[in-house]
Amino acid sequence: MPAGDVPRGTRSAGAGRSEDHGRPVREAAARVRPRRRTPLTRGPTTGPVHRDDATGVRNVFRNRRDAGERLARVVEGQNKPRPLVLALPRGGVPVAERVTEALGIPLDIVVVRKIPVPGSPETAIGATTAEGPPLFDRRALNLLGLSEERLTDAVEAEQAEARRRIRAYRGSGPGPEVAGRDVFVIDDGLATGMSARAALTALREQDPASLVLAVPVGAPNAVHALADVCDQVVCLETPSDFGAVSLWYEEFEQVGDEEVLALLNRAGADEGRAP
Repeated sequence: MPAGDVPRGTRSAGAGRSEDHGRPVREAAARVRPRRRTPLTRGPTTGPVHRDDATGVRNVFRNRRDAGERLARVVEGQNKPRPLVLALPRGGVPVAERVTEALGIPLDIVVVRKIPVPGSPETAIGATTAEGPPLFDRRALNLLGLSEERLTDAVEAEQAEARRRIRAYRGSGPGPEVAGRDVFVIDDGLATGMSARAALTALREQDPASLVLAVPVGAPNAVHALADVCDQVVCLETPSDFGAVSLWYEEFEQVGDEEVLALLNRAGADEGRAP
């Protein structure tokens, strides 16, 4: 659901890029007002998009843990009979861990890698899971005069990296059984939505009973555009002055493999794994 590394340490406005949402934020930060209790930016709320409008104000999230705890309160209310929570590593794992803690269920992952523009590794033009097929931003392909064939090497490299991460996080064990489950895909935010779309598209093919994308914050256009690939989008904040995911967190530290592994081990393995 938005390739660069997340800057280490506490975020300050305009500093660095997000690992899973690699967009320049320096210019966007200059346009964002001080991030305290600002009036809620109300966007369209029709269709499958859920918003947390109870207080009428918008508060920045302290960190991913805080965002996960707020998101958990909404996900708990879904009352799904066979829930399965899948996080998008790395940034989505700390958020999802708080959701699984609230639901009392294990945590697993769905790995997606962004496909970079040749010669510009910070600019994503598509996304893919470990097995594909890759999804591309068709408009961007046309603007840049690129073909899918020209991106074959980049796709294969990102799929290989996705497989490496799966082995690192899950070992040689099988993935969770998705068929017939009520699946929640969770990330720490939604910028372009390309990664989330790749994950949701791949999961839909595995015949889940229901498929929900849940994120703390997202760009309005990206949130609404993903309604066609899942049953519901849960997004707590859809600010019109979105800018970048990192701007809506007071702390947005890089999440490393060690932290991901620790959180996955703490949350336990899913009992519904495929044989």
